[in-house]
Amino acid sequence: MKFRQGLLGRSALAVLLVAGSMAVPVLAHAETVVVEGNRRVDSETIRSYFVGADANEAVKKLYATGNFSDVEVSHRGGTLVVRVVENATIINHVVFVGNSKVKSEDIEKEIQSRNRGGFNQATVDADVQRIISIYQRAGRSGAKVTARTVQTPKGSVDVVFTIDEGDKTGIKSIRFVGNHVFSESKLLGLMETTEMNYLSFLKSSDVYDPDRLAKDAEAIRKYYLRNGYADFRVIGEDAVYDAAQGGYVVTITLEEGGQYTVGSVTADSHLRDVPSDVLEPLIRLHTGDIYDGDAVQKTVDRLTKEVGKRGYAFTQIRPRGDRDPANHLVNVVFIAEDGPRVYVERINVHGNSATRDYVIRREFELGEGDAYNKSMVDKAERRLNSLGYFKKVKITNQAGSSSDRVIIDVDVEEQSTGNFSVSGGYSTTQGWLAEVAVTQSNLLGRGDYIRTSVSYGQYSRGFEVNYTEPFFLDQRLAAGIDAYTRQSMPSPYAYYSNWVSGGTLRLGIPITDEVTLGVRYTGYYSQLTIPNTSTYPYNDCGNTNTFDPVTGVSLPSTGTSAASGNQFSCLTNGEASLALKQAQGGWVTSMVGYTLSYNTLDRPRDPHIGILGNFSQDIAGAGGDSKFVRTTGDLKAYHELYFDNIVGLVHLQAGNLTDLSNQPLRVVDNFNLGQTLVRGFAPGGIGPRDITNTLGGTNQGNALGGTNYWGASLEAQFPIWGIPRDIGLKGAIFADAGSLLGYKGLTNFGGIVSTCTKGAPLQGSVNGVTQTTSQACQIQVGGDGGIIRSSVGLGIIWASPMGPIRFNYAFALSKSSADITQGFSFSGGTTF
Repeated sequence: MKFRQGLLGRSALAVLLVAGSMAVPVLAHAETVVVEGNRRVDSETIRSYFVGADANEAVKKLYATGNFSDVEVSHRGGTLVVRVVENATIINHVVFVGNSKVKSEDIEKEIQSRNRGGFNQATVDADVQRIISIYQRAGRSGAKVTARTVQTPKGSVDVVFTIDEGDKTGIKSIRFVGNHVFSESKLLGLMETTEMNYLSFLKSSDVYDPDRLAKDAEAIRKYYLRNGYADFRVIGEDAVYDAAQGGYVVTITLEEGGQYTVGSVTADSHLRDVPSDVLEPLIRLHTGDIYDGDAVQKTVDRLTKEVGKRGYAFTQIRPRGDRDPANHLVNVVFIAEDGPRVYVERINVHGNSATRDYVIRREFELGEGDAYNKSMVDKAERRLNSLGYFKKVKITNQAGSSSDRVIIDVDVEEQSTGNFSVSGGYSTTQGWLAEVAVTQSNLLGRGDYIRTSVSYGQYSRGFEVNYTEPFFLDQRLAAGIDAYTRQSMPSPYAYYSNWVSGGTLRLGIPITDEVTLGVRYTGYYSQLTIPNTSTYPYNDCGNTNTFDPVTGVSLPSTGTSAASGNQFSCLTNGEASLALKQAQGGWVTSMVGYTLSYNTLDRPRDPHIGILGNFSQDIAGAGGDSKFVRTTGDLKAYHELYFDNIVGLVHLQAGNLTDLSNQPLRVVDNFNLGQTLVRGFAPGGIGPRDITNTLGGTNQGNALGGTNYWGASLEAQFPIWGIPRDIGLKGAIFADAGSLLGYKGLTNFGGIVSTCTKGAPLQGSVNGVTQTTSQACQIQVGGDGGIIRSSVGLGIIWASPMGPIRFNYAFALSKSSADITQGFSFSGGTTF
């Protein structure tokens, strides 16, 4: 009987909706809207659905509230009469019982039963199916949901949904049919969807999600097109639940076709004032290239922008590929022609509760009233997807109020943009490090980025705040400010402590989609000190006539206080170089700079194809104590090698430091490099070094740094056989070469460092050779010059759930006698 009544109710509802659409087929423009039959729902609330709106849509929306069992609309002269019948029962509360894997607020967003809304059994039954669907998307196909009502003393009801979430039902296997060119492991590497394994408790990518699977199929299609397979298509993606295996079996059927190279490339302009030869230099494809679908899309974007600048707002750039299957050639023609004169009537944004409308709208290069251009709309969709604010973005078009008007609908699904992290890590350079950080990439829904972090480590600690406004002055300009205070402590690689406090003002200016210019001003104050403790006796040769001994550390083992014995002991236990002593004290640096960046990487975290290049200059001397020009360049080029899933990397880097003051540069302003330039060397282990005090023992001298460096690396990264790809573990082999040279600081510190003039321990006998005062004030520099350092090695790279980790072991092939090698290096971090 209940089923019968529900069926009759739904039939009656359908008849009412059809009747309503026949009775009121046009917009309701009545001056007066009269509401009848309502008792609980306020008349003004009902009236608001109709004023200036389409009556058919208003009726549907009233039914969707669940408060009404009948809505009838009629005209009475110039008055629109809305007669309603309210549902007899009101829902007091909607309650969920048994859910732990899916939050109640996430379920509430998708069901139609509402607190204080009208009770409707058909709606509740439909909500049960909606909740089951939510769990299916979450990988729990065995979830069971029941609904019941509980009467309240006031006559309303509580609707209780009882949920049995069941076990996780993920994807047991992914199979490909029809792939011959690229292996199954290669195609799996392109997908976000993964198979279940012993790491399933840490991930959700092995859950069957039709939307994600469709996205993966599109990624595979783009990859084939980028590699010349112009006829490629995905025939189907089938997912079948296998009860015996306890999960889904996904089968993706492909048709690859042949690989094409580019025959001819031309532009064909049908525009009066834009000849074809003006457009052809902007084309990203060339004869003889492997056909590349990405290059075609980028060319369409560039040509659209160019003709738009020339006043052709309605122009459509249409790429046409004329295939020659026999010779596997495709002749590409980019046709520029006037399209239909269609204007954007309205841009509707749906699904955003936290993000402001204007944050979404500003990603469009067109607005309401502008000429409609599909290329610009597609570009806006790509931009919105890359913001990181949304799980999903979908843009569709609807017909406008006339034939030359179009309505753009933007439907977004938001995701969390805030993050609180507690991180820890270790590296052979910096020792142990812990950090607490709070990040928000969509601050107050305005699209602003802010990050605050506090770090504490074995050799460093600090506090930092970063803020970025991505649309400064309502332009595509990324303005930001960084403020920080940091302290580095003495370590096996640094014989001093340095406290730095300052900030940076910066502005990022996009020139093209690949090229960005960043300008900045940086000012900071640094205070360098050299410790003299039992742990770090780096200043115990002192500044008095006797020296500053540290008990049990400075004196020789014989206990003698002879000058030669004292000198031998205090110099070999880690005495700081005179160059470092000269740099002690406070120092203000004020500089302006810029960075020109070029980025064509296919993905930011694990790139396989593309180039990332940076050229930077900083000019110190806009006030402050430092006066120099620092120039650096860094280029990384990634390319997929012929062998499956192997990525090749070429890394080139160079730098120059030029003094502007005609004064010797401070040692702490120099480039100080080691394993970041050539692996297999210690931090600061390459280049000019003070070897004056290396009189045996453990002291290997202080790194002085240099004013010029260059480096070149070749690396191949490859998956480790037998290890599931979603563990994120891969190996690397590499070869490095480089050099750091050009120490231009002082070598004679007589009259500058007080230790020199006050004599005692720095005079006397060292290894049987008597020093004079002038000799004691000089340093000997080793490791300078054009000596090439080189190494080869192996690495393990782990994109772990807790952060990136890398292990390297390198063998130095060539070095100077003053360099310090270090075969093993490790860096890594965790977030938990």
